[in-house]
Amino acid sequence: MNADDPRDDRDVGARAAIWGPDAERIERALRSADEDLADLIVGVAYDDVFERPGLDLRTRELLAVGLLASLGAERELPTHLRGALRCGASVTELRETILQVALFAGFPRALAAMRVLARTLAEADDEPPQAAPRQGRH
Repeated sequence: MNADDPRDDRDVGARAAIWGPDAERIERALRSADEDLADLIVGVAYDDVFERPGLDLRTRELLAVGLLASLGAERELPTHLRGALRCGASVTELRETILQVALFAGFPRALAAMRVLARTLAEADDEPPQAAPRQGRH
């Protein structure tokens, strides 16, 4: 961030909650793409929007997962899948968010996102993820 930016003095609460122990790696990856873009992403997305009142971080991360899945942003998705889990979302809630994507963005996008979720969970556990139980109809 810019030394003259007042956001530099703020707590990095949302970033710490979402990025967790991956914070340095994520920040480096953003900066390696472009310093100015990294400043915008960190400053606007994390320090401004994610810190706004009205929605908790869990809800914001579930929305981010759904939107990134809808966009087919598979590279960015693991950061927000892990972030959602760190912010209190359950695996079931992540799966349901991705299933909802299928209705509005299509089955291919949802299938790709479900595969990213499976890889992300497997990496976290160092063991293959188990298929989630199928829920009955209401």
